[in-house]
Formats: sequence, C-alpha cells, structure tokens
Amino acid sequence: MNQRWDADTVRGYMQWLETPRGAFAVRHEQRLLHHMVSGWPRRGHTLLEVGCGPGVFLESFWGAGFDVTGLDSSEAMLEAARERLNCRADFHLGVADHLPFDDDAFDYVALLTCLEFVPDPAAALAEAFRVASRGVLVGFLNRISPYYPTHGVPMPGLRGSLLRQARWFSVPSMYGLVRGTGVSCSVTMRSVLHGPACTWRESRLFEMLNGWISLSPFGAYVAMRMDFGRRMPVTPLVLRTGKAAVSRLAPGRQAATDGFSCRRKHEE
Repeated sequence: MNQRWDADTVRGYMQWLETPRGAFAVRHEQRLLHHMVSGWPRRGHTLLEVGCGPGVFLESFWGAGFDVTGLDSSEAMLEAARERLNCRADFHLGVADHLPFDDDAFDYVALLTCLEFVPDPAAALAEAFRVASRGVLVGFLNRISPYYPTHGVPMPGLRGSLLRQARWFSVPSMYGLVRGTGVSCSVTMRSVLHGPACTWRESRLFEMLNGWISLSPFGAYVAMRMDFGRRMPVTPLVLRTGKAAVSRLAPGRQAATDGFSCRRKHEE
C-alpha cells in the first residue's frame, strides 16, 4: 500500500517467500488466518483484501471458499496478484484510507500487514469497517515480540529494509485503533511465531513453539478479528416491522462503544 513497492521490491518479497524462513512464516500465518475465519460463512460470501500485495493470502482465502477481491496501491503488486489468481479474483487500484466502494459493499474485509505501511492506519481501519457488513480481519507485525528487536527496530543507516521503516503495532495499540473507529464489535485475538526468527525452521520443537495458535500477545504475527452483529429484538414484532420498513427507505448506521465486546447495529 505504498509507492515503495516497485517491481524490484516485489521480486525481493517473492524471493523471500521462497526461502525456508519465509515459507515457514507464511505457512503458520496462513494457518492462523484460516483458524480466525473458520467461523465465518464462505460460499457465496465476499471478502475484500486491502493491500493484497502479490495475492498470496488472497489466493488462500479463495481456496477457503470466499468470493475474493483484492485492492492495492502498487501496480507491480497487482500485476503479480493477477498472474497468481487470473480470473479467480477482481482487482482494484486504490488506497486504504479512501476505498472506492459503497458502505457494506463486502461481507468481510481483511488487512494483512497493511496498516504498517499506510500513512493513516486509523483512517484505513475506519474505511474497512465502513465497507464490511459482517466483519474485519487484521493481521499485523507485533512490536512486543522477539522478532521486533532483530527485524523491526529502525536503523537510519540500514537502507532497503521495509520492515525497519514500517509502523509496528502491539495488541493494546491495535485495540486502541479498533475503539477509535467508534463501531462496536466483538474482538477475537490470536498469535503465532512466538520464537525469534532463528527458530523459524523445520524442527518438531520449533514447530510446536511457533505454530501454536495462542492468546499470547507476544507472537510475531497477530490476527485480530472484529465481528459485527445485530441486537436481539427488544420491541414487539409489529413495531420492529414498521421500523424495518423505514430503514429501507432511509438506511443509516449508528455506532456505539461498549468496551471490546458488544454488538453493532444499524439505525432503524
């Protein structure tokens, strides 16, 4: 989601994915993401990935059964994604903080290692909430993890490292962004890759350490799922039917905040 993602950077990223460490990390990140969306209905349901990059995770979501759409601000990334998925996905060139879609245009929206590279993460997350009708999934690099000191600490003299230029998050800071949207939702968090990067390799011990999908806030890769829902009926059916008829004529959205876990509702 950044102009730094030119063709050379895309090639470097794809080459890293093919290294043993890169393949190990992506495999466990995909396991985590599949675990997080396991409760979401898939067939006939739409998912937009904002900052889809070369389509590695978008292809995984397609394989899980979603009707997928990818958006990225990098032409080079979109070209790589089109080569990977062909006609299995729709693609759009755009920016995360001003999505070219209507409210509730998709059932679900995913932002995977995307907020780290956008100018305004809060605006990008708010846009994802706007165009998603059922839920949002965020995957992010964890500042409070053994991975950050070796790969995330900014070093001005070290050029070419996008991770050191990225904005890393923690679980509390991501919760803060979610609260800042003003949209109520239930939040679920899990993480993987708990060991330092030197342990990201094939070994029974290291598989157990890094592949464990846990509630720990210290894994290098964290996934946070926000689910929206309607409140249970609290008025007689006749009154609710009348309200529903009005809502179809003048749809709107009401946001309410009630801690981390409550229900989202639309104005009726």
